[in-house]
Amino acid sequence: METEGARPDRLGPLLDQFDQAREMAQVRLTGLGDEEFLWEPVPGCWSLRRRGEAATPRAFGPGEWVLDLGAADIPANEYGEVARQAADGMTVAKIAEDWSVSVERVEQVLAHTGAPAPDATPITTIAWRLGHLHFEFAGAWEWTFGERRQDPKLMVDFTPSAALTLERFWAVIDRWRDGVAGVTDEQLDTVGFSRYPYSNDSDYPYLGVLASANLEFIHHMAEIALLRDLWRARDCPMPRSAPRPAAA
Repeated sequence: METEGARPDRLGPLLDQFDQAREMAQVRLTGLGDEEFLWEPVPGCWSLRRRGEAATPRAFGPGEWVLDLGAADIPANEYGEVARQAADGMTVAKIAEDWSVSVERVEQVLAHTGAPAPDATPITTIAWRLGHLHFEFAGAWEWTFGERRQDPKLMVDFTPSAALTLERFWAVIDRWRDGVAGVTDEQLDTVGFSRYPYSNDSDYPYLGVLASANLEFIHHMAEIALLRDLWRARDCPMPRSAPRPAAA
């Protein structure tokens, strides 16, 4: 791993990590076409759809094309976060409001013991993954460096064009990255420096919010890279299973 020129401050490693992830993502997204962009590898995918054809109850977007979104819930990988919220003194009612779920659902999560069962999450298309990142980073800029007024879910005019999506997406990423580069040490420690409405960002110092943003970008781009691999191999014949040895 290259370390020459690395910044010694706290912000530097996060920016360097993001820049490297972004560079890798741009290479992996080269040549993305419209058919692959909207490809649904299995039935029941979440994707980008015309408003009248949305397959989920909370699909959103300001224009003709909307991004699928299912009913609100607390995923299994966030049970620990709900427990931390309760331990920090947040009421059950406030937690329910934060997650847009019922009080009964929060009580169910808090009463759970042992490891939660994995979520039956839907498979999503490349269009969905990019749309998800697009509105999140647009909203992250608006609610940190902007007027903190616009609804993130209405900030991106989704399109079925892969080329146009990527052009708009990287512009949003550049603006967010430029804003982050100017953050001061004091702002890194400020709780509520980001007020992004569809998260608990406002409850944490901005340094932690940035670390989470990097994780969000990296893991969704890794999923997109896998979808591209599956698209490329979609017509390859499946290898035959090796014959089992005869019983003794």
